[in-house]
Amino acid sequence: MPPNLFLIEWGDDVHTITEDEAVMLVNHQATGDVCTLMMCLQDKGMVVRQMMWLMDHIFKYTNFGVVSLVHGDFFIRQGKAYRDQQLILLKVHLEKYYRSRDRKWIILFPEGGFLRKRRETSQLYAKKNNLPFITHVTLPRLGATQVILNTLLAQQENGTPAGGDMHHVDRKPKGLQWVIDTTIGYPDANPMDIQTWILGYRPPTVTHVYYRIYPIKEVPMETEALTDWLYQRFVEKEELLSHFYKTGAFPPLPGQKKAVPREMTLNNIWLFLVQSLAFLSGYMWYCVLHYFYQCLF
Repeated sequence: MPPNLFLIEWGDDVHTITEDEAVMLVNHQATGDVCTLMMCLQDKGMVVRQMMWLMDHIFKYTNFGVVSLVHGDFFIRQGKAYRDQQLILLKVHLEKYYRSRDRKWIILFPEGGFLRKRRETSQLYAKKNNLPFITHVTLPRLGATQVILNTLLAQQENGTPAGGDMHHVDRKPKGLQWVIDTTIGYPDANPMDIQTWILGYRPPTVTHVYYRIYPIKEVPMETEALTDWLYQRFVEKEELLSHFYKTGAFPPLPGQKKAVPREMTLNNIWLFLVQSLAFLSGYMWYCVLHYFYQCLF
């Protein structure tokens, strides 16, 4: 394995839609998923600068949480007591910041938590409601996904303004065009956390990422139909990961006879600079917290 080979990508090539608006749905296994996605997107044009993240509110209080606040990402609080209020706040946030800041992609984890924390609850819910029993992912939650789709979907069909004035097509935003179903696979089902990414105390490994691109016109907007569609995507993720854990590779796309992996390598100098920045920001955040602690106590 080359020393700078971290990722292998499978499935659809997302390079072709980096200029379009898209929602990326990702399975969630550990905090390292965010690092994996950041690495994946480094060679995807301007996506890294023009994307918006949805993440747990606890990350707001970390060193990169400050950066995310400035960037305009959304921190969502988990739990039934906050659910309705958080969805209203998400809608307001999207309307206020998404297009005003020229965002293109929005990334969320529909499962609403890590696999190890939600698996048992998800399986009990599936058994009670006669839904598929899955082990490598959990059943997704509809709320945030539905709010995002309804809020970002432009008032046009197939990229054409509702009024049909083709002279102004290039001047108007096309709106949401795609849903990117993204599946992250770690060898031996052993995910990495952020500490592993920063400190590197595990042997080198290659993470695999599989993409399926769906035109927004194929995604149903009605609540029941969207719920079924979203469940089906995660049943497919279950099948993809089962194949990956058995063979070490993702299967080919529907209609293809052979899967074609795409190796992604990163510049070692760039990696060194990123790691240095991570250590520096972490140290600065520690100093800030230590200062306030001394002031208070």
